[in-house]
Formats: sequence, structure tokens, C-alpha cells
Amino acid sequence: MDTAPASDRPDDQRQHHRPPYDEVQASPEFGELRTAHRSFAFPLTIAFVSWYLLYVLLSNYAGGFMGTKLVGNINVALVFGLAQFLTTFLIAWWYSRHAAAKLDPRAEAIKARLGDSS
Repeated sequence: MDTAPASDRPDDQRQHHRPPYDEVQASPEFGELRTAHRSFAFPLTIAFVSWYLLYVLLSNYAGGFMGTKLVGNINVALVFGLAQFLTTFLIAWWYSRHAAAKLDPRAEAIKARLGDSS
């Protein structure tokens, strides 16, 4: 029975097949992928959080406005609340389209290059 640690064995090939993650992270392709993600995700996140905070602040400090009836028992607060759900689903749909068009092809190219180098 071999009791030597795996790293001491001469036949250990793990070090030779380790993908060069530092090289990938420093590559221009990875930088483009990161930029494509950040340029979409950060502004949209800021916009959505601002929209959500506006809803919360209006609910707390503008009760008269939020209680304004629009049609029957439907008031501004209900419309804003439902719009929160709608924007959440729209952002998720928009992000999935962005990822499929801009992020996934770049990620697959990096993944393929990683597979070729190991």
C-alpha cells in the first residue's frame, strides 16, 4: 500500500494538467468578457435598486400619493408594486438575451482555449 502523499508521487499528473487560470484571467479575452458583463450588469443593478428604493421611500413618506386611487380599488402603490415584479422579469429576460449573445460565446471560446492548453 502506497502511503506517500499524492503530491510526492512521481506519477502524479495533476500539476501538468492544471489549467493556467492566472494566464486566462490576464488574457484580453477574459478582460472583454468581464467588461461585457460589468457594462450590462452594474448599470442595470443600480437602476433596479434605485427603482426599488423609490418604491419603498414613496410607500413610507408619500402615503397620500401612493394611496391615490386610479381605477376602482387600484391605487398607485399597487401599480408600482406590480411594476416591481414586471421589471424583475424583464431584467431577467433581458440579461438572458445579453448573456446568450455577448457573454456565452466569449466564455465558450475561453473554455475551448483552456481545453486545448491542458
